[in-house]
Amino acid sequence: MRLSSVSLLSVLSLLCMGPLPVASQAQSRLATEIRTRAEPAGQPQALDQIVAVVNNEVITRVELRNRLRIVETQLAAQKTALPPRDVLERQILERLIVERAQTQAARTSGLRVDDSQLDRAIARIAEQNRVTIQQMRDRLESEGTPYTRFREDVREEILIQRLREREVDSRVQVSESEIDSFIAGQSPGSNNGAPEEMNIAQILIRVAEQSTPEQIEQQRQRAEEVRKQLATGADFVALAAKYSDAPDALTGGDLGWRSTERLPQLFVDALNGVRVGQLAPLIKSANGFHVLKLLGQRGADGKPAIGSPVQQTRARHILIRVTELVPSGVARTRLSEIRQRIESKSTSFEEMARQYSADGSATRGGDLGILYAGDTVPEFERAMDALAAGEISEPVESPFGWHLIQLIERKVADVSQDRQRVMARQILRERKTDEAYQDWLRQMRDRAYVDIRLDER
Repeated sequence: MRLSSVSLLSVLSLLCMGPLPVASQAQSRLATEIRTRAEPAGQPQALDQIVAVVNNEVITRVELRNRLRIVETQLAAQKTALPPRDVLERQILERLIVERAQTQAARTSGLRVDDSQLDRAIARIAEQNRVTIQQMRDRLESEGTPYTRFREDVREEILIQRLREREVDSRVQVSESEIDSFIAGQSPGSNNGAPEEMNIAQILIRVAEQSTPEQIEQQRQRAEEVRKQLATGADFVALAAKYSDAPDALTGGDLGWRSTERLPQLFVDALNGVRVGQLAPLIKSANGFHVLKLLGQRGADGKPAIGSPVQQTRARHILIRVTELVPSGVARTRLSEIRQRIESKSTSFEEMARQYSADGSATRGGDLGILYAGDTVPEFERAMDALAAGEISEPVESPFGWHLIQLIERKVADVSQDRQRVMARQILRERKTDEAYQDWLRQMRDRAYVDIRLDER
């Protein structure tokens, strides 16, 4: 089993497609559910009220208030100025509407998450939070989040991810000609050279699918007004939380560092010639109008183009997973004892891997084969890169458990053509999938029957 760094970004380990916008929000929300303190017990509670109807289901004021509390805690932790409460309520309600439309579509299409699948997902959440399931349950309930509601939140996140995989991810195609063109553009000596990385923040003013020309113009003017406020010194994070319709609105619109290959070409073109700290010209996509700010720009940390020679590492490892029966301290001690036995020559690394490792590589004596930068999680890669050939690491902790790593060899070699094509396909697929997902979300929201009753008291 390859130790995928992508899978670690998911609170739900089974969400295997990696860190994508809505999934990322869900992960952050679920993690905050564990930490956020609820309203004190015994306080008078208003009767629940419908704040929106989505197709044939309702969203209640209690649901909105609970999510609002979580988001306010997140923004406070980020030291982000809160927008007016009514603005924040509408932003959060819109996200609840989109989530509800997705879960309805998932159930209508026959997708289900049974209790055994849900139990496994929750066990993984507890493991990644370094607590037992009972400890997590006690923490949730002591801080005002009923465990039954938490379970249903997790169930809905799994449903949404599975719907996305079926309706969007599985339909994204990358042609062989696209791969050929991409590799040609990234080969050594080409004009493109090593890919640049950009750190971008965005504010999206969404345009509905069936908008009239007048409505489109209204949204364009709204986007221009937002950009004008930013140009005169307004805080981008605050305006993103107030105005943006993008999934990252409540995190300031920050997309993080991405290579240009993993950004929409529309964004790259708009930012051409823009200096760090400046705004790009207003751009329009199928989803609406984008206000972009370049937060940072750099070479891709010396990363070579796809066709360049790269470092290849061959290593083996022994993995002991942390469970209720094998706590973290026990796993580490066990690996230390195994290391001593190997160092004393009383046994071999391969034999210990076959006997003790919980990884799929155990049958191969722990051999992970040829590894490239980014193939393993950061904790594992840092420890592996510090080793000399033949050297065995001290026990190393990662979200998978505890590892003992032995470096077999390290060399610089050309990437095989097959590997180049795999890398190119992955980059192109990621770019196209993100764009397709945003378009799919917009269409789903536009086609849903939505009756907002937030102003009714």
